[in-house]
Amino acid sequence: MIAYLDFEEPIKELREQLEKTKEVSEKSKVDVSKAIHDIEKKIKDVTVEIYSNLTPWQRVQVSRHPNRPYTLAYINAITEGTFIEMHGDRTVKDDKAMVGGFGMIDGQSVMLIGQQKGINTKMRQYRNFGMANPEGYRKAMRLMKLAEKFGRPIVTFIDTPGAFPGLEAEERGQGEAIARNLFEMMKLRVPVICIVIGEGASGGALGIGIGDKVLMLENSWYSVISPENCSTILWRSWDHKVEAASALKLTSEDMLANKLIDGVIKEPCGGAHANETEMFSTVKKEILKQIEKLSAMEPEKRIDARIKKFSSMGVVAS
Repeated sequence: MIAYLDFEEPIKELREQLEKTKEVSEKSKVDVSKAIHDIEKKIKDVTVEIYSNLTPWQRVQVSRHPNRPYTLAYINAITEGTFIEMHGDRTVKDDKAMVGGFGMIDGQSVMLIGQQKGINTKMRQYRNFGMANPEGYRKAMRLMKLAEKFGRPIVTFIDTPGAFPGLEAEERGQGEAIARNLFEMMKLRVPVICIVIGEGASGGALGIGIGDKVLMLENSWYSVISPENCSTILWRSWDHKVEAASALKLTSEDMLANKLIDGVIKEPCGGAHANETEMFSTVKKEILKQIEKLSAMEPEKRIDARIKKFSSMGVVAS
């Protein structure tokens, strides 16, 4: 079932009109092909108009769209059934919010890692809504080290509202686990590509977000804090989340303008959920392109460039 966001109401009304017109055609056997064509064109035009003028808060809403594809959907699509998931951090347990394993992309063996939110209520609880515990980040690092050992590129898919904030996560060293990942990812000798496919919140996202190339899907967001939490801290309520979203400069365009990411991956008209096949194909092409470019560089040069890129963020030269 297709879900619609509040600003997509005009699209919903037109699609309902289209369905009714098709029903009339089937029941009455009257040729309404021109009317159907006109409505379809109107849907396309309205969708283009709406998605060409999205506000930062609306982009946040699109990134959370219930029909938007999650990490495993991308992995299974681009590896065409060759993905072998690996489990556990060899210390505590297997964190279901963090998935990873080897897969083949057009004959290229790649380590694929990312946060998985879950496609329904039961699976969201099982996946802890994509919020990883310390063992999730330790599992991710274990798999990255395995990829480094066998000389395989690493691709991470970022989609999380943040690392799990529970007491038990802090007791098991949530901060240390994320910090360790930041430190170790800087030194990985294989190409590392990070893609924000939905929500990229705080250290939960950054824990698998240190790469040679950091890319964002057009309607994803990346920030130190969510608009709701920012509003709660500054205004003591969620009522100013729209204002907070604009102030945080969290959209892909803002992040690229501030040189905090390396590129933006265009989404189909209407968002990634509007045409998953096209979205998967676009992401696959981008991954293969980046792997080819990065693999041509010497490991030492890649590491130096990676460290220089992140070290220069936030630095102002007088």
